[in-house]
Amino acid sequence: MHEVTGFSFASAAAGIKAGGDDCALIVSTTPAQCAGVFTRNKVIAAPLVVTRPRIAAGRCQAVLINSGNANACTGARGEEDARACAAAVARQLEIDEQLVAVASTGVIGVPLPAALLQAAVPALCGSLDDGGAAAVASAIMTTDSFNKVVSRQVVGTGGSYRLCAIAKGAGMIHPNMATMLAFVMTDAAVDDTLLQPLLKRAVDNSFNSITVDGDTSTNDMVLLLANAQAGNEVICPGSAAADEFAAAVEELLLELAKMIVRDGEGATKLVQIKVCGAVDDVQAKQAARSVATSNLVKTAFFGEDANWGRIIAAIGYADAVVVDPERIDIFFDDVQVVRDGLSTGAQLEEQAGAVLKRPEFCVRVDLHQGNGESSYYTSDLTYDYVKINADYRT
Repeated sequence: MHEVTGFSFASAAAGIKAGGDDCALIVSTTPAQCAGVFTRNKVIAAPLVVTRPRIAAGRCQAVLINSGNANACTGARGEEDARACAAAVARQLEIDEQLVAVASTGVIGVPLPAALLQAAVPALCGSLDDGGAAAVASAIMTTDSFNKVVSRQVVGTGGSYRLCAIAKGAGMIHPNMATMLAFVMTDAAVDDTLLQPLLKRAVDNSFNSITVDGDTSTNDMVLLLANAQAGNEVICPGSAAADEFAAAVEELLLELAKMIVRDGEGATKLVQIKVCGAVDDVQAKQAARSVATSNLVKTAFFGEDANWGRIIAAIGYADAVVVDPERIDIFFDDVQVVRDGLSTGAQLEEQAGAVLKRPEFCVRVDLHQGNGESSYYTSDLTYDYVKINADYRT
């Protein structure tokens, strides 16, 4: 069940990449309230230059997405192409061009074949379907091995409404988002002031808490559209209904974030790095990120080696994190391999090695410094990651 009242979806093959659908369209029957979170990379792709001010204006009705070409590092022509493609959608749908967002993903530095994308717009607009979310999720994939779409129905104090979220991403995945696009659609009626801070918090706890390879992309974008078609009472900040809505959005984004890590290029494992006992949550997140982004830790996960020395070293070099090495405990799931900074012995380390053979597991680090805690999700680093990225353009 991915249908959300008032939203429709379409995909098509524009010929931007070889084989299969490579462009998609999301449309609301009415202009939707919107919020957005974008890459922090200083090199920003043309679609983001065009889309960010439109989202900041607070209304969006259509999102045009293409895969196979990032339209990044393409200069003034790139921005002109992005605007022209948005204008083509606006003309076809007979809506204001400022209500059209554009997003792209694929190879950097190659001009967007805008004529191909514009030529596909009539087919996209003519095949819109309220059940087409999964097709959109497939059309926007690049190195992904499976599409990523999740949905929920919420029945609570804020009334009944639905949410659907779509994402793509497998490589160039790192905090501050990634080579990743995500679109959240809901038919809930939500107060204008609620969406942006709510989305930022949800992204911080999901897409900004994952890593695959330490690279932050030029094209990252997460959009949240709410079209108020469910007929519920307006969800206002500070209410129980707002808490329910925020929890639903965060739950969807975290589920998608885990899918992205699970689909990390060449990845065989999804690992939660959970740090507790830090001075505060900020230090806990810094420590968890340090472990999650360590290539030595990630290769040990691939080798199924319970090499806790790499983990404690990554904790030690985490910036501005208070650490007493004689108080650190480390667990692989429920198997404790370090107590008070020292090994618990070969037998438990062998049991931990068995944990590492699982496709999903948790590494828990207790710093015993306070009540702060946070989690990061990471993958192992494999031979296939190198193979995929060594010849990505060829």
